[in-house]
Amino acid sequence: MSQGTLYIISAPSGAGKTSLVKALLDRDKQVCVSVSHTTRAPRPGEVDGWDYNFIDRQSFDQMVADNAFLEHAEVFTNCYGTSRAWVENTLAQGRDVILEIDWQGAQQVRQLMPESVSVFILPPSREALEQRLQNRGQDSDEIIAQRMSQAISEMSHYAEYDFLIINDQFEQSLQELAAVFLARRQRLEVQRPRHQQMIDALLCSSGKSE
Repeated sequence: MSQGTLYIISAPSGAGKTSLVKALLDRDKQVCVSVSHTTRAPRPGEVDGWDYNFIDRQSFDQMVADNAFLEHAEVFTNCYGTSRAWVENTLAQGRDVILEIDWQGAQQVRQLMPESVSVFILPPSREALEQRLQNRGQDSDEIIAQRMSQAISEMSHYAEYDFLIINDQFEQSLQELAAVFLARRQRLEVQRPRHQQMIDALLCSSGKSE
């Protein structure tokens, strides 16, 4: 069985990353998303083990001490981390794994798993990004301004990634994201072990003269 590929996908809030990843999962059953561990309390409707793995701070700190995370961070007093064991086991089963993390987490993962593939998603303009944040109807103007400032800082790290997708037209962006996954699976080191028996049959001499 071929080893799966680890994908890092990052984007500023409002760029459409979550929607693109969800649509990709609907059409590509060979891909799954890592479920992060977090110390924050579940929100209404969230399911433990599906949305997040909810644990207490003591357990989280112990996992950090045990080097159990590929990456981890503290955001507004809540901690988040990606299980190293779960990712490695899933990749070993031949499935591709997506990490939806920020540029800081991406840097941590690249150090531990340099063979990972990274994708950054950008909005087509600042105006489009701000409009998307406003259309959510969840935040005040002050919060939106803070998110815009943070987004500009995050977007400055786009050049650290392998692939860049501009999410202007959703369907086109989805096709571009899917193309990254498809192209990676056609690499020789992936295809050869998967089809070695067929390749051997194609290349073997039958002993018959034409």
